[in-house]
Amino acid sequence: MTPAAGFPRSRPRPKPIKPRAGQESVWDYPRPPRVERRHERVIVRLGGQVIVDTTDSVRVLETSHPPVYYVPIAAFPDGVLMPVAGTSFCEFKGEAHYFDLVSGGVVGDRAGWTYPDPTRGFAELATRVALYPSQMDLCEIDGERVSTQAGDFYGGWITSRIVGPFKGGPGTTNW
Repeated sequence: MTPAAGFPRSRPRPKPIKPRAGQESVWDYPRPPRVERRHERVIVRLGGQVIVDTTDSVRVLETSHPPVYYVPIAAFPDGVLMPVAGTSFCEFKGEAHYFDLVSGGVVGDRAGWTYPDPTRGFAELATRVALYPSQMDLCEIDGERVSTQAGDFYGGWITSRIVGPFKGGPGTTNW
């Protein structure tokens, strides 16, 4: 049987990488996603300056996606978060609002987002901001440099403790 016109062929679920001791597989994360409080030290640099240094974060975990870390809005120095026009919608979290991030003469265009009025189950995101690691000089979790999720649509934070394969790159849309 061939797919109906206009509908892509569905791709088989990729084979998850088996996590080693101390690792997590994104294929063990739930759908719908969940919010999880964390106490790791999160440091973010932009324009050569530290713009976040906190142990108060949450991460959103969703099947096939690296975790997205959200840090308190209050953790940013004044003038770093600049609200910009436009929103997007997440079927789980609600309406996202965006920020340009400005530091040390560098601007990360729409590099951060928040859910000021999130849906039920995501209330902890209302006073927090997620960042695209690819637009920062550096994002660290407990001293480990974060890698960027391919495609940069989801803003996942990849460390050696997270295994995939990860959604986001070419050919992964229909996973």
